[in-house]
Amino acid sequence: MNSTRTQIEKIFNDLKLSDNEVNLIASVLHKMQVKKGTILLKAGDVVEHMYYINSGCMRTYHIDENGKEHTMQFAVENSWISDFTAFFSGSKALLNIEVIHDATIYRLAAKDKLRITQKIPQIQNYINTKLELIYTIMQKRILAKLSRTASEQYIDFITAYPDIEQKVKNYHIASYLGITTESLSRIRKELQNTKFY
Repeated sequence: MNSTRTQIEKIFNDLKLSDNEVNLIASVLHKMQVKKGTILLKAGDVVEHMYYINSGCMRTYHIDENGKEHTMQFAVENSWISDFTAFFSGSKALLNIEVIHDATIYRLAAKDKLRITQKIPQIQNYINTKLELIYTIMQKRILAKLSRTASEQYIDFITAYPDIEQKVKNYHIASYLGITTESLSRIRKELQNTKFY
């Protein structure tokens, strides 16, 4: 029970939970080991789950009508990932989820999320806080796209994700920034002698 409690408290940011609440959460969180290259969600699927990343790295991405990938989000340890718009609205996915570094994750189904938030209101508060953070990050990213140079966006990226460059491919980072891999290489060269390297 102690190891279960420790893991659940880690996932839910040290919420104070009773033994019964811990047991209820443990009964609906499903631990999974997923390998690099696994696609957990494809655009067009019904979105039935959200995922907590205990270790590893994943991304959400969209493929446009020309077949070009646009990375929307990276998720590393202690993050949640899903196509949240589809998850909460019951619509079909617009995004894909790919495992880009072997991961240990916990899967939570929509019906089980509803069950635990009804029985444990502080879990709903926790989820609301996480969604507010995700919304804030996305809004800042949109504003950066509109007003900041590619170099400035790259600096923002490595500041937000300081250890991620060892885990992901250059084209993932380039697709997140909306630039080519060649432009990414040029930006890195320009920044080589600055405090960012």
